[in-house]
Amino acid sequence: MEMVLGCGWLGAVAVPINTASRGMQLQHILRNSGARLLVAESNLIEAVRALDHDELSLETIWVIGAPHDVSGPSPFAQVGLPPGGEPVEAAALSDGDPFVILYTSGTSGLSKGVVCPHAQFFWWGTHTGGDLEVRAGDVLYTCLPLFHTNALNSFFQALMHDAQLIVERRFSASGFFDSLVSTGATVTYVLGAMVPILLSRPPSPKEREHRVRVALAPGVPPQFQDAFTERCGIGLVDGYGSTETNSVIGGKLNTRRAGFMGKLAHGFDARVVDENDQPVPDGEAGELILRADQPFAFASGYFGMPEKTNEAWRNLWFHTGDRVVRTKDGYFRFVDRQKDAIRRRGENISSFEVEQVLLSHPDVELAAVFAVQSSLAEDEVMAAIVLREGRTLDPLELVKYCEPRMPYFAVPRYVDFRPDVPKTENGKIMKYKLRESGVTSTTWDLEESGYRLKRS
Repeated sequence: MEMVLGCGWLGAVAVPINTASRGMQLQHILRNSGARLLVAESNLIEAVRALDHDELSLETIWVIGAPHDVSGPSPFAQVGLPPGGEPVEAAALSDGDPFVILYTSGTSGLSKGVVCPHAQFFWWGTHTGGDLEVRAGDVLYTCLPLFHTNALNSFFQALMHDAQLIVERRFSASGFFDSLVSTGATVTYVLGAMVPILLSRPPSPKEREHRVRVALAPGVPPQFQDAFTERCGIGLVDGYGSTETNSVIGGKLNTRRAGFMGKLAHGFDARVVDENDQPVPDGEAGELILRADQPFAFASGYFGMPEKTNEAWRNLWFHTGDRVVRTKDGYFRFVDRQKDAIRRRGENISSFEVEQVLLSHPDVELAAVFAVQSSLAEDEVMAAIVLREGRTLDPLELVKYCEPRMPYFAVPRYVDFRPDVPKTENGKIMKYKLRESGVTSTTWDLEESGYRLKRS
């Protein structure tokens, strides 16, 4: 967090990177961003050494937790984290100057770098903090990663409302309520799958010994919302936002309606439209498109990807790719995603990037990656594989091949070897048919195999 804020103070642009990034994804992020300085913990340096350095603009790596002189096979200067120097004046910046670039996976293709201006996080903190009714003296607790909007947003909620923020390294179901108690937290943040995981554990007195009154909980299935509040005493506030937009849809706890994300926030416009961007009647599902009345409250585009920017912001509206229904009284309900993106354990996964790794295996002829529903109300990654003629391959061997080449959460849980996959006349894979088939009796399941993926 100090690095991100320091960059903002100096007028530099920070690029927080998912610590699970490896291989092609990490190569693309460093190349596309043109980053010259990399700050990383020592256990992550091996992933950088494995890249094609000739494609990168990196000059120096600051290694956290290492001595000042860091040796290792790398063309970049590697040094320990330098000590702080004398204070410097803040750069002369405007609201629309870029603050961070956050890489997010989309429908297909490479991860897109979302250029987030300074004003966007001002409005994140203002609107989300308002919905959570954050007040002076509150203690905000997050165990979500700082390379995503949610946790960065929580800092600006604290900043805008004179509160304190505590950042835990990662989510632990067994230690979550212990942390709430020990930190004195009054506000916290959970993603959709976290609530079912917490409810699946045996009840504990700690679940009622904390001071938390409210949690931001986007995407929690309706059947778990009231059960969590009754058991743990924490009110859940839903909402809708994305890295490209802001806290656009939501509301305070007393306006909550189970199963709905909330109402449109002040300062934003929303439409529900058909495939031609024509509005559909209330009560009918369509794509959610958005824009902001407040200057620079949304991202300014995808870094170095003008075609993707124009596509997403066509007709001067940001196209979310999400299907929603709006009621006559203005409440929005999430239906599903139109995109091919997969969301697992709070992480967005590009099916394209996973497919590229699978296709690089010498025995794989064709790979199609898609989402299937999990018991935790999020997605699991499934891969349909067609092998080269005369080849055989063990599913676990394929998983182990993927493991060092992609983030652990992107490794397919389900693998289905097939003689062919359904295609259109022009050869495009019909993924909707694969999704409809889902897990079958011939599908191999990583979790049932007993093998555990490495997370470092």
